[in-house]
Parts: sequence; C-alpha cells; structure tokens
Amino acid sequence: MPDKILLLPDNIANQIAAGEVIQRPASAVKELLENAVDAGATEIKLIINDAGKSLVQVIDNGGGMSETDARMSFERHATSKITTIDDLFHIKTMGFRGEALASIAAVAQVELKTKRRDDETGTYIEIENSVVKKQEPVATSEGTSIAMKNLFFNVPARRNFLKSNTAEMRHIVDEFTRVALAFPQVFFSLTANNQEIFHLEAGNLKQRILQLLGNNYNTKLVTVKEETDYMNIYGFVGKPDTAKKTRGDQYFFVNNRFIKSAYLNHAVMNAYQEMITKDAFPMYVLFIDLDPTQVDVNVHPTKQEIKFEDEKIIYAFVQAAVKHALAQFSVTPTLDFELDASIQQLPSVQQPFTEEKKTAAASTSIFKGFTEKNRAHFIEPTNRSELKHWREFYESRESGVGSQQSGVQSSESEEENVQRSILNAQFSIERPTISNQQPFSPLTTHHPIAIGSPLTQLHNQFILSQTPNGFILINQQAAHERIIYERLQEAAKGKPVATQRSMFPVTIELAAADTVLLEELMTDLQQLGYMIEPFGKNTFVVQGTPADVNQGNEKQVIDSLLEQFKHFSSEMKFSKREKLIRSLAWQQSVKAGRQLSEKEMEALVEDLFKCKQPNSSPHGDPTYLEFKNEQLEKMFGQ
Repeated sequence: MPDKILLLPDNIANQIAAGEVIQRPASAVKELLENAVDAGATEIKLIINDAGKSLVQVIDNGGGMSETDARMSFERHATSKITTIDDLFHIKTMGFRGEALASIAAVAQVELKTKRRDDETGTYIEIENSVVKKQEPVATSEGTSIAMKNLFFNVPARRNFLKSNTAEMRHIVDEFTRVALAFPQVFFSLTANNQEIFHLEAGNLKQRILQLLGNNYNTKLVTVKEETDYMNIYGFVGKPDTAKKTRGDQYFFVNNRFIKSAYLNHAVMNAYQEMITKDAFPMYVLFIDLDPTQVDVNVHPTKQEIKFEDEKIIYAFVQAAVKHALAQFSVTPTLDFELDASIQQLPSVQQPFTEEKKTAAASTSIFKGFTEKNRAHFIEPTNRSELKHWREFYESRESGVGSQQSGVQSSESEEENVQRSILNAQFSIERPTISNQQPFSPLTTHHPIAIGSPLTQLHNQFILSQTPNGFILINQQAAHERIIYERLQEAAKGKPVATQRSMFPVTIELAAADTVLLEELMTDLQQLGYMIEPFGKNTFVVQGTPADVNQGNEKQVIDSLLEQFKHFSSEMKFSKREKLIRSLAWQQSVKAGRQLSEKEMEALVEDLFKCKQPNSSPHGDPTYLEFKNEQLEKMFGQ
C-alpha cells in the first residue's frame, strides 16, 4: 500500500495558516500597521477601498527593506524581530512570528514597493497565491508601500462569509484606533473610498484620545500615573458620568500592545465601585510598561491575549492606580473632617449646660437608650400603642383612601376593609414568593383588569390594579417597551412612523466609529421616523424625529441610540433592523422613576393589552404579574 501522509505544498500550508491570522480585512490592517510601526515610521497612511475587500494599502516612511529582505518577507516564519529562543522572552516589537505577510500573500494579490535611505532604487514585488509574479527595481520614495488587493480571491467561501461593507469598515476603524492610540507620537491617516476619515497629527496621548474618541471627553478625563520598580501605569480614565452601556471605549496596552483582559477590566470596575451602576462601563485608556520577561505574548495568533507571570500583582497595581487617580482629582466621595464655623454659633454650643438642663436631658428616653442596659430596642408605651386600638389605625387608613376617591361608595364590612388593607400593605411593596408555585398567572391575551378599577402607581415604577380574581402588578418600563416595539415592527414592515420636521435642524458631531455605524443605520432610521442627513466629516443634520418623541435633545437621543445598538453587537441571532427596533424601544420607553398621571397610566394599560404579546417585553422579561385570590389564601393558610 502507498504511504498516505504527504507534506503539503507551501501555498496550501500558507492558506491554512492564513485562516488563523487573516480572518477579515481588519486583520490585515492590524498586521500591516504594526509592521510599519516596527519599521520606525513617523508617518503612516492607510488607504481602504470597498471596506478592504478590494484594497488595503499601508504607506510608511520607515527604514525600508533591501531586495533580498523584500523577497524573504513573504516566506513563512521569516522575521527580523527574533533570532534565538531567548528573544521570545524579550519581545519589544509588535510582530515577531513572521506569519503575517506570508498569510496575506496566500489569500490576496499583493504589491510591494520598498526602498532604504541609502539605496538608489527600490524594489517592486508582485505576488499572488504565494507565487511571485514579478520582481524588479523601481523608483520610489524612502519607506515601504504594501497593497493587498482582492482579499480571499482564491477562497470564495471565506469571501462570502465577510459582512457588509459598513460592518467590515467598523472593524477596520477599531483596529486603526487601537494602533493609533498606542503610538500618539506617530502621524496616522485613514482614507476610505477617496474620503479622508482620520488625519491624526503627532502629539501627546490626550490629544490622540480626543481625536479618536471625541471632544466630549475633553473635560472629563482623569490622569492616571503610577511608577514603581516593578511596573509603570499611565493613561487616562473617564469620570463616572462618562460611563456607557457598552465597553466600546476601553483600551488596555501592555508594552504598547493592545490586549483584551477580562481580569484587568475587573480591576478597573472595582476601582469605580459605588460610583457607577452595575450595568455601566467606564471609559479608560491605560498603558502598562513592565519587563518583557514578566509577560508572554506568544499565546494567540492575534497576540491580543497574553499571560502575566504574576497577574495578581498587576491586578492590585491597576486597581490602586485608578482609585488613587479618582481620589486625587476629587472624583470619589470624601469625608470632610473640618468643623463648620456656623456650628459654633448654635444655642446648644453657646449657652451653658446647667444642672437643670442636665436633669431634663437625663430623663429623656434617648439618654436612657444610650446609658442604661437593655434599652436599645425598648419602645415607650403610649395610649394608642395597645392592641385594642388596631381598628382605629385601619379606619384612619381607609378614610384617607376614601377621601381620594370621592363619590365611590363601599359596601364592604369593616372586617373586609381591614383584610383588604392588610393585603395591600403587604403586597404593594414587594413581590411575594410562593414555594412550588408560579407567582404570576399563565400567559393571557385578554384584558385582565376589572372594569372601573382604579390604577395606582407604586414607587414610580409599577402600576397596581384590581382584577376580578385578585390583583395585577405592571412594570411600566417593560410594558411601554412592548408597546413601542410592536409599533416600530409595523413601521418596519411598510407603515413608516410619522416624522415631525424640526423648525431648527440640529447639527451633531460624532466620533468616526459612530459615524460609520450611523451611516449603516440611516435607511432604517428613516423608516422609523428619523430624518438624518450627512453634513460633512463626522457631522450630521437631524431634520426630523418621530412625531411622538419630544424634540430638543437630538444629540443625546442619537448617542443613546448608538450605544444601545452596540449593546446588541454580540447578539448574532438578531438582524440589524431587529437590533435597531429593540434599541429604539428601550430608548423611548418610560423609565422607572418617572411619575405618571392617571390618564397616562390608563393609556399605557390600554395600549399594552392591545399588543399581540402583552405579557413580555422585547427582552423576554414579564410586563406584568397577576396574583390570584387562591394564591393569597394559600399563603395565609386559608
């Protein structure tokens, strides 16, 4: 029998390796930008066409390559970064494996022009499917220009799995942002389809953050800087009021290499404890410099996952540095131990404490509670504290309720009133837990509220009402989300939401990443009542909003919408339009904490039970809980 195991040809081996290194155009952008940085470039230009599917080109003014180096750079595991095994533990460059260019050449058509400062002519190489098609001298400027064309031209299945141009462009902007943040001393530019998106002059880190993430952070950045013998931490964190619903503006760099670390992110979140809500994420751009021997970057092909020799000490340093920065700039709450001068003017301080006053003070229950034993929880008896006066308490409660509902006659007996008041007092505050029972009734589509039953708002969050066989508790935000969600679904199917044109259109400026996202959503937003038009670089004009949405805070509305949309970015089961509708439903809904009038509550309840699925919010949470008399009687052992 012939032998079965064969050595794969280089082009096939390179295509297999490319599957790990080059997953989409953004992967090639990352590798080419990092190569330009390693070449010592001070100016790096990125040119994109068709979201990187037809062209990704990086031009730099770095050191360039000789003719031999240019040819060798496309061989597998050919690199200038390391020579011995020990070099793996002293890596200070972005790349070191020698896989990137070989992988790119295996799945794209590549043109390379490069020239060193002392050479008279440069080198031109044309390579396709790992095969060199042309190599010749060329007149070119100092540095390197590498163009990757027609990505995955020889792997149609991989090309078909690429997302839309706007989605792929968002990934490219993300990779560009990470590299540009890591090297603020280098000029970067990004041009897409002949339009310049970024023009980042060399400067300091704060300037680069504002250029990339938006000028809204200008007055809301807190400096972090801690230096020790083991490691240095520096960068910026956002004030608590900049926290968002997504992790978008969170960047960790170790020795200028962008990394993803849930462990270190937890350290930052702990530093913000009790300053932001649990579902909010602070902004930070933090750099950690430490000895390369203390970290292993050779863990993942993308080099974004690393291992620390002592991750616990890194965690402690990061948390302490952020906490110290927030406290130093008076962001964290502090205790004021200075005595207010006005206290000295109080009569209790100015007037003498006579023996008569001492005797009077010693006879009070407060004094006895602090000085005598077994008095901490003692309650002074009063003439209304005996059990026989329980009826008067509930009579006064009922009379108070009755005064608010004038003209309504109650035929219940006094004992029934007492029983109903006890139930209301117990169950209007918290949801009961019934063992081995569902606390709410099965899903229903009828209107469960009894005709003529009054609606009561609890804690500006829930709506309580009586049903023919118990009572119902409605979550006002979840209910309103369901109402808006179904209305927007109808609009998306061909019945556009009415648009109210603004008398004074509002101009809004967004970060570049948000600009790409908004351009992707503009067609769907128009169907849902928003009239938005481009107005120059990263700028849009809001010409109109849905008729039932208050005007005046368009910038905040758009920012909130984009943040909520990005919140769904990992939910691949949702289509783009579905994410948008869910985001709008959450954004426009009545939030917990808002007081509703009686008419607003009636309209909300009426619209809820007109919905096709009134019993759950778009996220699957219940919109209401219905409690039956049978359940209540069982709880009381009746």
